[in-house]
Amino acid sequence: MSNLANNLVATATRSPAAVAIKLDDVEVTFGALEVLSQKVATLLAGHGVQRGDRVALIMPNIPQMAFVYYGILRAGAVVVPLNPLLKGREVAYHLTDSGAWLVFAWEGIIAEAQSGAEASGTERGDEVTVVTVDSGAFMQSVSAAEPTPGVVDLDGEDTAVVLYTSGTTGRPKGATLSHTNLSRNTEISRDLMGTAEGEVLFGGLPFFHIFGQTCALNAAVLTGATVTLLPRFEPGKALEIIARDRVTVFEGVPTMYIAMLRHPAVQDTDLSSVRVAVSGGSALPVEVLHEFERVFKADLLEGYGLSETSPIVSFNRVGALRKPGSIGTPVEGVEVRIIDPDGAELPQGEVGEIAVRGHCVMKGYWENPDATSAAIPDGWFRTGDLARVDEDGLLFIVDRKKDVILRGGYNVYPREIEEVLYEHPAVAEAAVIGVPDPLHGEEIVAVIGLKAGYAPADDAAKEALAAEVVEFAKERVAAYKYPRRVVLVDALPKGPTGKILKREISV
Repeated sequence: MSNLANNLVATATRSPAAVAIKLDDVEVTFGALEVLSQKVATLLAGHGVQRGDRVALIMPNIPQMAFVYYGILRAGAVVVPLNPLLKGREVAYHLTDSGAWLVFAWEGIIAEAQSGAEASGTERGDEVTVVTVDSGAFMQSVSAAEPTPGVVDLDGEDTAVVLYTSGTTGRPKGATLSHTNLSRNTEISRDLMGTAEGEVLFGGLPFFHIFGQTCALNAAVLTGATVTLLPRFEPGKALEIIARDRVTVFEGVPTMYIAMLRHPAVQDTDLSSVRVAVSGGSALPVEVLHEFERVFKADLLEGYGLSETSPIVSFNRVGALRKPGSIGTPVEGVEVRIIDPDGAELPQGEVGEIAVRGHCVMKGYWENPDATSAAIPDGWFRTGDLARVDEDGLLFIVDRKKDVILRGGYNVYPREIEEVLYEHPAVAEAAVIGVPDPLHGEEIVAVIGLKAGYAPADDAAKEALAAEVVEFAKERVAAYKYPRRVVLVDALPKGPTGKILKREISV
């Protein structure tokens, strides 16, 4: 039973007529989801996919994402989920690094997927095959396929998913998550939220991200709950879905809660079905927590985790001691230490880096032993986040250790964006920083020193050049990454070695 796909088999056997996935008027039962995943396994075999091969998914939250995901797992292959906002150059990197030679891509990103596939290379030396996922030809091929009912028997430590996250180098790294990592964290999610058969989970968190994948998709499949999908978050539509589908568990990031609370329809929407909500991805402002619980009349529980931890590390519990701003206590089977730079545990109240050990911690970074040993030097995963523990054992995040910008729950890594900016002919030097933003938590600002001969003649020319640089970046990186504001300066502040000093930048 080590293969995560066995959860789908069990639930489909128990409750075949229950609705697993809903997208407006489209409903997919657990029985249908099981058969569709069997047919995908047949298609994979036809492509020559074998146990351990990596298969990329580039899709928003649509029903096809769910049954292709489980089809890959049941075939014993490895899922490589990618953000559908990625550009071709980014897709190429992920395919090359993971060695994925088969891609299931949503029709809305097919041009970028094809571009990335053509530019990538795998250890097989084959051309990367892109399968367009839509309601036409793809669904016809799935329907025509004979089902493969078996599930490949795997060891719990076999890799299930390679989930890409970036480090301070700006080079995305693949967090390698095992079937045990995901199975245990899915069970933890079910228990923390009390999710039961017949409940309705809000599916607005992207399944290509570990939060939505574990706590919505996989938790629903484990329990027999329904996930009602919202492929692209819009607060008015989210409120409509809550009322229409009687959502009982709402999962989101702080920007979602802020947007819904600010939407005029919130006052007239029937929110009475929501019994609990959870927040992760970035720090939840205390005032937002209080406002949500007042308006929705439901508990909003904040938790903490990362892609590398499957994701849940710590969580607040219903009925237990809760303090605004706290991320709660470690979940069952997970240990947390607050350590100094040498790895020594710090006493209560002192600020240090969060280190994690337990069933949630990834196997390592895909094909990157140096990064793995740096992140897990002694069996404890270094998160890069600074926190403290109070007298009641509750954890409080204090700051980010690194220069990561948290925009709308997504990590944005400055060096990756800076490298793109340096490709612009006018840019001599660049620094990307985050500034406080009431909606997104942080907003991305690029501060740029210009090459000789590119100084704008007047304010109008300066504004035009700044706008041009924004568009230049926008065309080359995912929509959540590009700088919304560009500041042109004569020179950036530097230290004695010539290193740009971001702490001295003021915008």
